[in-house]
Amino acid sequence: MAVKILAENIWKTFQTAGGPIDAIKNFNLSVEEGKFVSIVGPSGCGKSTFLRILAGLVPATSGNLKIFPGKDLTKPLNSVVFQEYAIFPWRTVLDNVSFGPEMRGVGKKERRELALHWIDAVGLNKFIDCYPHQLSGGMKQRVSIARALANDPEVLLMDEPLGALDAQTRNVLQEELLKLWEATHKTVIYITHSIEEAVLLSDEVVLMTSHPGTNKINFDINIPRPRDLKITGTPEFARLTLVIWEVLRDEVIAAMEDQR
Repeated sequence: MAVKILAENIWKTFQTAGGPIDAIKNFNLSVEEGKFVSIVGPSGCGKSTFLRILAGLVPATSGNLKIFPGKDLTKPLNSVVFQEYAIFPWRTVLDNVSFGPEMRGVGKKERRELALHWIDAVGLNKFIDCYPHQLSGGMKQRVSIARALANDPEVLLMDEPLGALDAQTRNVLQEELLKLWEATHKTVIYITHSIEEAVLLSDEVVLMTSHPGTNKINFDINIPRPRDLKITGTPEFARLTLVIWEVLRDEVIAAMEDQR
């Protein structure tokens, strides 16, 4: 498959009162079209910083970043789903999901049909006229996902989108994400602290070192698709999660020591 995202030697240095601090150093990533790639690493390793660089929300200090075919990275991508429910409290579910197409100048009838399609895809048909304060946390995150997909993004960027949810809701939305990916085959970059979640969802898991974050090792996840939560009970799933944890463990300990 053709390469969709290419990041080469990405550095990010923040200027602080105590002097410059490297958040990311010499990080590289190559993602093929239609792949679901998760980035896993210790807290503070720069995972979210890299995603924001990729989204065009913050600039890299140095390095090369390309999205193919050619994309103007001076303009933010409108395809990011954050852990915080980034939806407008004054808009209904329907109006939140149709916001992106509205900003792109899509006609009222077409953007309504588009929004209704993705609202149906995330199972919120009964709530199209509700406001965010009337929704549960899991429902708000479904709205965020539907809004991102309604933009028909080239790349879908997800920064721990299920991290704030309870375990049961998280399991339900993991299966929803699997179904949505099967339906769209979008190129996805997914940030998570959960090795189990990364193995369940991904074609590849990229491990980062402790701060400053750089490449540790990549794992191909060759568990057949389509998938559901049943695979979490298989020997291969257990083997992969254990192997990844054994590699990541030293980096987590190093990060904890660095914070003392």
